[in-house]
Amino acid sequence: MVATDRVEFFTTLAGVYALYRQELSDFVGSIWWKALAPYDLAAVNDAFGRHCVNPDAGQYLPKPADITRMLQGSTQDAALVAWSKVDRAVRSVGTYRSVQFDDALIHRVVQDMGGWVQIGSKSEDEWPFVAKEFENRYRGYRGRNQIPDYPPVLEGIAASQNAQLGFATEAPALIGDPARARAVGLGGVNAPTVAITYAAPPASMRLADGRRSA
Repeated sequence: MVATDRVEFFTTLAGVYALYRQELSDFVGSIWWKALAPYDLAAVNDAFGRHCVNPDAGQYLPKPADITRMLQGSTQDAALVAWSKVDRAVRSVGTYRSVQFDDALIHRVVQDMGGWVQIGSKSEDEWPFVAKEFENRYRGYRGRNQIPDYPPVLEGIAASQNAQLGFATEAPALIGDPARARAVGLGGVNAPTVAITYAAPPASMRLADGRRSA
């Protein structure tokens, strides 16, 4: 979750506590937020709902560990959803332009794998292995109880070249929900830019505009 999710999250949490006729203190609320912040808001809301209707555990007020356990069981699904966004963006936007996803962990994982341009340079034969590495890394981060530092934008070829020449850069393409993508950008951490020389991709792997073929 990101900062803009706090209002909806605490509204849901207060509703859950009211359902069990319990009072939610600020201290307990802060524990809940720290425990569930690494997860998507929609997944958190779904986990609360599933707990409340569970015929066995649903009669008791959930603890952070109960909801976290449910969410960690769905990390594979979350990783697949995240990878589908990356795959679609590489194919439709390409790596010439910078991008900004609505999921902070995508930024961190792509950074760990060499960056946006590096991922987009892979061939179709390498693509299944890239997908598997991305999913494994993403699941590893989702299993932790904190959001790691991540770059606010995944820089494309044009942005890097323009920065070196002192030219203005085009705004990044927003991938997924625009409002959440902007929030992810605001929460990112800038790192020093490293000058990179890009080789032209093989013609067999790219369309005329430099994008991966579908």
